[in-house]
Amino acid sequence: MALRLCLNATWRWQIDDVIQDSTAFGPQRAPDPKQQLQHQMHGFEKAAASLRTTTSSLPPFSNLSESDLMSPAKGAVCVTGAGGFLGSWVAHLLLSRNYLVRGTVRDPLDEKYAHLKQLPNASSNLELVKADLLDYPSLVSAIQGCSGVFHVASPVPSSSVSNPQVDLIEPAVTGTLNVLKACVETKVKRVVYVSSAAAVFMNPSWPDSQPMDESCWSDAEYCRATENWYYLSKTEAEIKAMEYAKANGLDVVSVCPNLIIGPLLKPTVNASTMVLTKLLKEGKDLEENKHHRVVDVRDVAEALVLVYEKPEAQGRYICTAHSIHVKDVVDILKEKYPNYNYPRNFTDGEEKKEMSSEKLQRQGWSYRSLQETLVDAVESYKKAGVLD
Repeated sequence: MALRLCLNATWRWQIDDVIQDSTAFGPQRAPDPKQQLQHQMHGFEKAAASLRTTTSSLPPFSNLSESDLMSPAKGAVCVTGAGGFLGSWVAHLLLSRNYLVRGTVRDPLDEKYAHLKQLPNASSNLELVKADLLDYPSLVSAIQGCSGVFHVASPVPSSSVSNPQVDLIEPAVTGTLNVLKACVETKVKRVVYVSSAAAVFMNPSWPDSQPMDESCWSDAEYCRATENWYYLSKTEAEIKAMEYAKANGLDVVSVCPNLIIGPLLKPTVNASTMVLTKLLKEGKDLEENKHHRVVDVRDVAEALVLVYEKPEAQGRYICTAHSIHVKDVVDILKEKYPNYNYPRNFTDGEEKKEMSSEKLQRQGWSYRSLQETLVDAVESYKKAGVLD
């Protein structure tokens, strides 16, 4: 009798007994136990070699242990926007920790999501499903059977938008509420919602001398008046999410990352990645020496899983690591990669108020050095061909 493990649509593991009736084929010679053992060991060695080959080229997470890779599956979770820059790394980390992951994408058969199928344990623990934030039934179907949800999907424009209400605000606010309503309907235990520092720092009344913390919210009317539509979409979405969670008894924790940079898992660039690729390629005569607060995409993924796994985590968490100017980033890159087409001169840029991730660090979160993030990012860009 052979045993086959399969994962059905409701994420329950089943054992199918495949029984051959030996009498139908005449007498069967008993197998040699020694040969059986040798055959099984050969199969285990091939499987281990395949896993090493699949994972060896991926930039590592800092806190994965051998037990993470060998432990039994931890339960089913849904990751919205699993094919995106951050979503891919969230899926990577969850799979590495032996979660069963259902990732929502626009089209599971699209080749642009092929990188997800190469992640650790993806062949057995990853399912890609089609879902749209504005299609409530598709979200219910995607989330059904999952004990947790990581809501990562949200529109991030790479340029100005012609209709911010339709292109940004509606998908962010309505889409987030659809996800939370689906979580209530399907009895999800915890939701980790990816908000943004954009929902924190657009607040002109916050004292300049005081680092912004989780009590600081962007002023929605100020965002609207200054036409900062992305900031408005993230602010309104997080406010509505927290109001809905409180009214419906849903456990929601939000994480507010700054500008997310770092290595790519997918072969295409996103808006935050273009901040670095432009510095490497465009060679401007004059570049504004902007002040950025940045964080590694892998560190954000680790923050999301951390607050999911910590029962005591609650409310919102700012996720930021380094405060740096564009010229300083260029100087770091030039030391390692002197031959790219960097900006030649810099103009003064506006200084931004500081932020604190102290609350998140008290939960045990830490972050990489900026140099590690930048080097890993550039190496991944080279591999993906986005610097050609």
